[in-house]
Amino acid sequence: MTNSIPSVALQLQSLIRNEGELVVSLAEVEVPEPDEDEVLVRVEGAPINPSDLGLLFGAADMSAAVTSGSGEQPVITAPVPEKAMKAMAGRLGQPMPVGNEGAGVVVKSGSSAAAQSLNGKKVAMLGGGMYAQYRCINVDRCLKLPDDVSAAEGASCFVNPITALGMVETMHSEEHKGLVHAAAASNLGLMLNRICIMDGIPLVNIVRKQEQVDLLKSQGATFVCNTESPDFLAELTDAIAATNATLAFDPIGGGKLASQILTSMEAALNRNPMEYSRYGSITHKQVYIYGMLDTSKTEIVRNFGFSWGIGGWLLFNFLAKIGSAAEDKLRQRVVSELKTTFASHYSHEVSLAEALHLDAIKAYTKKSTRAKYLVNPNKGF
Repeated sequence: MTNSIPSVALQLQSLIRNEGELVVSLAEVEVPEPDEDEVLVRVEGAPINPSDLGLLFGAADMSAAVTSGSGEQPVITAPVPEKAMKAMAGRLGQPMPVGNEGAGVVVKSGSSAAAQSLNGKKVAMLGGGMYAQYRCINVDRCLKLPDDVSAAEGASCFVNPITALGMVETMHSEEHKGLVHAAAASNLGLMLNRICIMDGIPLVNIVRKQEQVDLLKSQGATFVCNTESPDFLAELTDAIAATNATLAFDPIGGGKLASQILTSMEAALNRNPMEYSRYGSITHKQVYIYGMLDTSKTEIVRNFGFSWGIGGWLLFNFLAKIGSAAEDKLRQRVVSELKTTFASHYSHEVSLAEALHLDAIKAYTKKSTRAKYLVNPNKGF
């Protein structure tokens, strides 16, 4: 399967110059030869997840972005505010490949038995640099896809599915009884809802639109709270009281939501207090922030006692903690339920060049629920 492999191919790269300018372009790079335990994959699908945007655009002001170059190889430039340059110091002057996960067909394999077993197979990958026509990667970072699963279906089988399963695993390991999840009508949120229904886990879903309430209810969700409701806090407290949920995952980050969740948890616990304490409930309440959909400050109003925590949660840190054997178990569940529990839906499929159109950038940087872009680096080739 080596006859059609080119010597050079396109790769999307993000560069921040020392003078404070972001440059995103399609570079022509050499297609590498796979080492013993590596495979070369022709990438046919790579989602644009919120977690990709930080590397893709850094701290640039994308409202001031302009385009140049050609239709086939556009170049996007945007200013980086001076106050943000210090945080970008570690990547200045370095063209950085982008794209956490993707899927495609193995077109060349290294000499090891593990690599050879994947030759000609469709695989999903996790490892960065997926917005490229070809990706050379270690077999440990690949997941063989069933024959009836397309690259588009397999492209999102790592970040969202394993994150959703990681939330459940964290709940079990920290001995909580139920979950609260914000931005729950997203692809990830719908997956988590399906997992919790299947596994019998009480789940409180938080959304911000009535149509999102209707969507989750249509998929079997029992508790869905709308932040736009005038009775949101009362409804959230009722749902938490009914589920005994004391662990929440919040991809929004900014604003008051994390604090509101902790307040509702405390209010729910105090409906049936074991005994009065001026320090509040002794039951630990935890909110993990795992995203930055809102980049404003996280606002905390401390009216929920002293048994609480707010922290960060990152998929890659979670995987490092549980080890390869536990990760493999999660992967196999994803594969077995890829067309059901872990099915992803895309609003747009774009080529590498189309991903750099200003109207597309404006759309996917909004990080709107249910608006998900899939990059097909070999679209049109």
